[in-house]
Amino acid sequence: MTTPSAVAAPIPAVVPRRRDRRWPPAIPLVIVAALVLCAVFAPLLAPRSPVEGSLGDRLVPPIGMEGWKPGHLLGTDRLGRDTLSRLLYGARISLSVSVVAITLTGAAGSFIGLLAGFLGGWVDTVLMRLVDISLSLPTILLALVLVAAVGPSFGTVIGVLVVLLWARYARLVRGETLSIKERDFIARARVAGASRSRIMVKYIFPNVVNSLIVLATLQVGYVILLESALSFLGAGLPRPTPAWGLMIADGRELIVTAWWVSMFPGLAIMLTVLSLNLLGDWLRDHLDPKLRNV
Repeated sequence: MTTPSAVAAPIPAVVPRRRDRRWPPAIPLVIVAALVLCAVFAPLLAPRSPVEGSLGDRLVPPIGMEGWKPGHLLGTDRLGRDTLSRLLYGARISLSVSVVAITLTGAAGSFIGLLAGFLGGWVDTVLMRLVDISLSLPTILLALVLVAAVGPSFGTVIGVLVVLLWARYARLVRGETLSIKERDFIARARVAGASRSRIMVKYIFPNVVNSLIVLATLQVGYVILLESALSFLGAGLPRPTPAWGLMIADGRELIVTAWWVSMFPGLAIMLTVLSLNLLGDWLRDHLDPKLRNV
């Protein structure tokens, strides 16, 4: 008779380790890639001029509808301007505004957040009160006031966006800086005689870059939406700039008889913002170690 000790212990099954890779969502990635290509190669892809039209071709319907004319795949607006050409150039304008505004906003907000988090004291108090004031202001109303005071232009829109969005980056960088500056490698840098500016630039800022990239990616869609809203209200880019918001505003009175004038730029805004938000969520999960482990 066998004793309990003689009974062989069961051998645990070896479970193969699964390589769990979270690839970026395919459809949003394709949409964003197509948007970038359209923006870069708009002069080559656009069949016609985005600002010049023909009154003889006004309100031509898109392909497949009665009255469609060759050369106007998505129809024309009330001035006979080609909708497809204006959409392609509108993608260039939206991406240009987003890239320039987010670059300037991220630089200003990161600098202020680093100073507030690292120096602390009265500097932190003053800068964070400015952040609270900026975040409490109504976005669209403040943008309308600033644009009405200065006048609509590309530079004015960029300045308005920087004024409105810098506080988000400052708050994020300040929170990351407060956590990082208490770590051991920062203490060793201080003991080694590193200056404050060197510690902030070489040791703290590289550790907040991932968070900045995630926030910037999520902000691209918001900036496009905000710029389109300002253009729709007449406080954004001036006419005849082929901005998506202006295209929607030009067709709002024709939504029943010529729905394509507003429908196609509205779809472009919706797909672009949705795709950028989905890619931003994936990038946040990919770069954040806590979310990646979960």
